[in-house]
Amino acid sequence: MTPPDIQTLERLPAAGAAKQLFVLLHDAGGTAADMLALGEVIGRAFAQAVVLMPEGLSGAFDDADTLEARGGRVAALAAFLRVQQQRVGLLQSDTALLGFGAGASLALALSAVHDGLVGRVLAFGGTHADWPAGAPQLTTLHLLHGEHDAVVPLSRVREIYELLMALKADATLDVASSVGHALHPALIDQALTRLQTCVPLRYFKTP
Repeated sequence: MTPPDIQTLERLPAAGAAKQLFVLLHDAGGTAADMLALGEVIGRAFAQAVVLMPEGLSGAFDDADTLEARGGRVAALAAFLRVQQQRVGLLQSDTALLGFGAGASLALALSAVHDGLVGRVLAFGGTHADWPAGAPQLTTLHLLHGEHDAVVPLSRVREIYELLMALKADATLDVASSVGHALHPALIDQALTRLQTCVPLRYFKTP
């Protein structure tokens, strides 16, 4: 799969130059249209944002997936992001990657392999498919999870988060009570708060 082959829904700024790029990845078995509601919320909150929702990048991307298949999806996503960043004229640091379920796991996998290709990853109801060996230094990770997620257990996400903290990652974990495996409004609201108020730790580090 190459970038020109990926069908993409997009939401563009009504006027003026683009200042942010948001790429939204749907869950396994879903479609780009599943991310439209989230895309509208992001677009309203960031009036100068380009919001892209590519089709079919996530695949299964779970423990049953092969390493070769995962690597191929990460490579396809990386190529897609570079093409879109060049197309809209925005930097890697101006790009945020949001995913749900398998899309979230794919986004986290990309951050592990291509540190800094996006400034932020927001992972809804997903986690690393493998234990991370290191932490990205140029990408901030925001994990957003339902307390009663039956697809990706919260216990697994907490373990990954604790490991990321031990690896000195710039990461947050927010848990919504009484929420399952869903793009719940409570998680979306918290994601907006993270996007609007969290300053990446890398900005405070001295060269």
